[in-house]
Amino acid sequence: VSVKDIFIAGLIPGALLLVMMSVWSLYQGKKEKIAPNPFNFRNAIKVCIDTKWELAIPVLIIFGIFGGFTTLVETAALTVVYIFLVEVYLYKDIRLRNLPRIVIDCATLIGGVLIILGVAMGLTSYLIDAQIPTLMLSWVKSAIASKYTFLLMLNIFLLLVGCLMDIFSAIIVIVPLIAPLGVHFGVDPVHLAIIFIANLELGFLTPPVGMNLFLAAYRFDEDMPIIYQATLPFFLVRLLAVGLITYIPIITLGLLQ
Repeated sequence: VSVKDIFIAGLIPGALLLVMMSVWSLYQGKKEKIAPNPFNFRNAIKVCIDTKWELAIPVLIIFGIFGGFTTLVETAALTVVYIFLVEVYLYKDIRLRNLPRIVIDCATLIGGVLIILGVAMGLTSYLIDAQIPTLMLSWVKSAIASKYTFLLMLNIFLLLVGCLMDIFSAIIVIVPLIAPLGVHFGVDPVHLAIIFIANLELGFLTPPVGMNLFLAAYRFDEDMPIIYQATLPFFLVRLLAVGLITYIPIITLGLLQ
């Protein structure tokens, strides 16, 4: 499955999530009698001009990948060089003498991620050597006959995965397990990828152990029950959106077809 196909397939689901969350937020604001801020076109243009160098980043990425000029890795490297030039020579937020410290801090962070990915790849290799995907496929064939039942069980499973694993490890460990199952039940690989991403994103908000819930509680210095109560309506809205994405393939595959 190409990155380009997944990107295109994710446009409508992303727009659907945006619209549903916006509608709920407007309803919630009206219910709580929160005065909305009127849209000011002149201020919006001013902000776009002030942030023109940041707004160019997604344009650079999309143009490089979809224009066929760079690969994904080359685009990432080009983006780093672009940000470096902007921060050092245009904004001057970073001084050259601070670069060694920044590199060390980044290396520490990246090193931690690489350790996690290394362990995940080791676990994936063990699962493949132990023929776990084949055993799972045999069990699912005998236990689940309906494609829609499989999708329901897949959603529940991926929500649990999203609660307990970071997305990088989940991609490496879980995808080899569910890909053969998707092929067996006739689920398009691109559709399966979008289902996977949508569920893992929702898993970060799933009580009681969603990662984003803990980050929000730490950042805003609130107790977890308050965070649960505040995020539950948004979780339910996103859950409905994930259900629509899962059971209506045209939402994902429409632009590709």
